[in-house]
Amino acid sequence: MKSDRELKNLAISLAQADTEDEVVRILKNVQFWNNPSVWVDYDRNPNNFATIGNQQSSPDTALVEKIINSVDAVLMRECLRRGIKPDSPKAPKTIADTQKEYFGIYDGKLSSIDASIRSKIAENILLVATGQKSNPCYSIIDFGEGQTPKRIPETFLSLTKNNKIKIPFVQGKFGMGGSGVLQFCSKKYNLQLIISKRDSEIAKFENDDTKDMWGFTIVRREDPKDGMRNSSFRYLAPRGKILMFKANSLPLLPKEYPEPYGNPFSYGTFIKLYEYQLTGLKTIVKFDLYYRLSLLLPNIALPATLYERRKGYKAESYHIVLSGLSVRLDEDKRDNLEPGFPSSGGITAKGQKMDYLLYVFKKGKREKYTRNEGIIFTVNGQAHAFISKAFFERKNVGMSYLSDSILVIVDCSKFDGRSREDLFMNSRDRLREGELKNEIEKQLEDLIKNHQGLRALREQRRREEIENKLQDSKPLAEVLEKIIKTSPSLSSLFLEGVKIRNPFKITNAGKTKEYKGKRFPTYFKLTKDYQRSSPKKCPINRKFRVQFETDAENDYFNRDKDPGEFAIKINGTPISDYSLNLWNGLATLTVQLPEGVKVNDILHFKTEATDISRVDPFYNEFYILVGAPKKINNGGKGERRPPADDKKGEDRKQPLYLDLPNIIEVRREEWEKYNFKEDDALRVKDTGEGGYDFYVNMDNAYLKTEIKGNVKVDPRLLEARFKYGIVLVGISLLEFFEKRNKKEGDGNDLSSTYDKIANFTKGLSPVLLPMISSLGELELQS
Repeated sequence: MKSDRELKNLAISLAQADTEDEVVRILKNVQFWNNPSVWVDYDRNPNNFATIGNQQSSPDTALVEKIINSVDAVLMRECLRRGIKPDSPKAPKTIADTQKEYFGIYDGKLSSIDASIRSKIAENILLVATGQKSNPCYSIIDFGEGQTPKRIPETFLSLTKNNKIKIPFVQGKFGMGGSGVLQFCSKKYNLQLIISKRDSEIAKFENDDTKDMWGFTIVRREDPKDGMRNSSFRYLAPRGKILMFKANSLPLLPKEYPEPYGNPFSYGTFIKLYEYQLTGLKTIVKFDLYYRLSLLLPNIALPATLYERRKGYKAESYHIVLSGLSVRLDEDKRDNLEPGFPSSGGITAKGQKMDYLLYVFKKGKREKYTRNEGIIFTVNGQAHAFISKAFFERKNVGMSYLSDSILVIVDCSKFDGRSREDLFMNSRDRLREGELKNEIEKQLEDLIKNHQGLRALREQRRREEIENKLQDSKPLAEVLEKIIKTSPSLSSLFLEGVKIRNPFKITNAGKTKEYKGKRFPTYFKLTKDYQRSSPKKCPINRKFRVQFETDAENDYFNRDKDPGEFAIKINGTPISDYSLNLWNGLATLTVQLPEGVKVNDILHFKTEATDISRVDPFYNEFYILVGAPKKINNGGKGERRPPADDKKGEDRKQPLYLDLPNIIEVRREEWEKYNFKEDDALRVKDTGEGGYDFYVNMDNAYLKTEIKGNVKVDPRLLEARFKYGIVLVGISLLEFFEKRNKKEGDGNDLSSTYDKIANFTKGLSPVLLPMISSLGELELQS
């Protein structure tokens, strides 16, 4: 097989095949499949599985790498078309520079351009679903720079080449060619097809003798042989060279639904992932897969278009533009987010600055945006790691009532190279354990715990769930108190273990008004004056907070268009170890004292806040007196400032506390509201103010069975035994896990404890009542 026509037909046949079996049959027909001499080790390394098999742990994050490579290719195309070497001083220095210069995208945000322009740009990158509904193939097609046949082994098929490491405006710098997808391709042979041709507008500047040719290859996985312990990936390259041919175009672009092919493709790259194992995301691409990719690419540099071309769907449209989660949330804000959100600001850890956007969804609106993710860490718009929403249930965060609603996006694009390596795994799906990770988590805990908008919303959500049940809870707690007092061991456990506050009586205070800030504020001033003669005191081992009053919008410092800027100096020297949180007219500045200060030092701080509308910034200055170190108490009661606008009046409820559990009965008609099923027994929630709420399923299936089968006992007594028994078990488990977590150095991680308590009590519920009844009747035998 030597002619261009034969090779072109082979490439087209492979591109239009939709099953592993079909690909194998095509290659057998041309005597390639069973001929080991035409296959070359991936990366020219027979032990390549050790690298390829240790990349992304899930198929969706691996697929994202392919899309990112396409984005890079399109950015590179624009640079190379201008005759500029991407690693030269003339090239753009950042992705944001490239977006602005080549595509008119400002501040690195796709929301800075309208939807019609995004749709036009999205024609450069396509993701096309073909084949079977239950076992689809995905083709990633881009009109990027393309590669010559000679360059394909050094780019797409490389694990060690540093092709992009010196190019500042691209993301794919780990040198692995997007090989993470391979382990998720077709089940037996992990097949992937690559077809590429150099853009002619770039090729005219180059001397490569294959620059006018299409190149293509198939990647396959082979089982261990010749004493090797691992599988090996190999690619098709007869005589050690990539197959190549000449053609003006190939009919590989999708036509109208349901035709997956037919429109001409003249340059760029076509990659096909056969029978890709994208579990749980195989519905029509404009839904589940679109939602997931939006989450994994919250601020994608360039939009892409997703095409559905599997037969059998009926929809108004069979394509959708992927612009990232931030654009989705911005467009859907009114219907899906709580008023005032997103909130924005900045934090610093180990000298590394991060911007954040904090979203809070309305009840029931989170599901189509996220799964279990609570915090997304991004670099240049791509998710690099996640922390689950259980983070918000931590004891040091106390947002259990909002854990299903909060989403935080933390932008780490400003990190230096070493810190980025220290924080992120090469797989870009998890954080690396270490001091930097721990410090970032502490900063986020503090931010979320003390965020005034979250604290107010948490209390609102909690009141909505339990306000009609609080008075009913008082007699329940009184009975529980009597039970505890009659047992020395229970008294000891309860008094020495977890102290649980309980709001029974309600006092009233005023409603909050909806805050409407200005796009460009007219003032930004300290709420309290700290002169040299009367400085604010700060223990040398603590951080300090000062607050500013302003009429700025909540997203003033982190919005896409014309954001505000903030800077701070200490004794004339700029510093970066601070965080700034703006909410409803109150900006809270948290500052870490610099190294080298001494007790009784007086530090002079100056701040500037400005934006494009101002000639002169808003200037503020204050003084800090460094005090003696103060013992850090991880427990106990601390004083907290109430949220902004919380004033006493008619409608705000404030709890009066008792050190007793807050028991809330849940009936069948409320199961959906409280996420109960028939065999669930107990759920525990942190109130965020040093207490816990206990939700008891009073229509538990085993309780109901016991009531029906035990007609001699009053049903009310059986319900009481179940209720108080399960609550006492919950208290004991809470105390046990808290002690164990502290002993193991993870005292803050109570989030998984609540799930363990729920599962344990679920398993106990079938035997709880029979055990209480039977053991109470036991007598000591002589």
